[in-house]
Amino acid sequence: MHYEAPASPALFYWSCAPDGRTGGATIPVHMEWLFVSLASLLAGFIDAIVGGGGLILVPAIFAAFPHAPPATLLGTGKSASVWGTTMSAWKYSRRVDIPWASLTPAILVSFAGSFAGAWAVTVISSDFLRKLLPLVLVFVLIYTLLKKDMGRNHAPRYAGRAQTLMACAIGLVIGFYDGFFGPGTGSFFVFLFVRLLGYDFLNASVSAKLLNIATNVAAIILFGLKGHVWWHFAIPLAVANVAGSLLGTHMALRHGTGFVRGIFILVVSALILKTGYDAFLR
Repeated sequence: MHYEAPASPALFYWSCAPDGRTGGATIPVHMEWLFVSLASLLAGFIDAIVGGGGLILVPAIFAAFPHAPPATLLGTGKSASVWGTTMSAWKYSRRVDIPWASLTPAILVSFAGSFAGAWAVTVISSDFLRKLLPLVLVFVLIYTLLKKDMGRNHAPRYAGRAQTLMACAIGLVIGFYDGFFGPGTGSFFVFLFVRLLGYDFLNASVSAKLLNIATNVAAIILFGLKGHVWWHFAIPLAVANVAGSLLGTHMALRHGTGFVRGIFILVVSALILKTGYDAFLR
């Protein structure tokens, strides 16, 4: 079924029968709009702390508009969430020292990696990652739980060119993954900055946001050029996402690294359940 975004969402009424055909009971689209806006608010809150907001927003959008093209829903979701991530990164930058000399090249590499991943998924199936992802996330969770001091102290292992090269390597690999598949990108960024670069969870979260902005912008450009963004939905979702992001940033800065670590563990656990269900039970 071809599904088009309403030209005037506030007045549009969407008809859908229980079997998925049109012609059933009419449901005012503002209910879907309210539902996904609340999801965007919560996603912004979680994403601001440790990433993983897509775990909330993407399923909500797909549930609200089950007959819309997936690319359109993904493009709309990213076009909204990127603003919350950007606002959060800006707020963090005022309180946390950011190693711009190392991260700027990594941001550019992440952008390129995401583009390459998005291209690769057009010629190579990403289905094999569906079963591999929950297993990788289980490893991340177990490692984090066993290493109780990991990410509590900010002690960068590298400096200068070595730090730049390591950050670029992380950006390239996870950027490609984000363009190719996507779930858990923010959590992978955080984990690798903590594990490989020696950052604490708070500093890792800031760095992860900057690279994640680049990967999202790359995807938005591709989706936008192909007409897969409902801008009239993206704008109110972006407002809600920014509001949640501001609250999440405030909480993270107020409560510090221990709080961010706890949210990281919760988000990774939720990702394991969601991706495991999608891979093995659905």
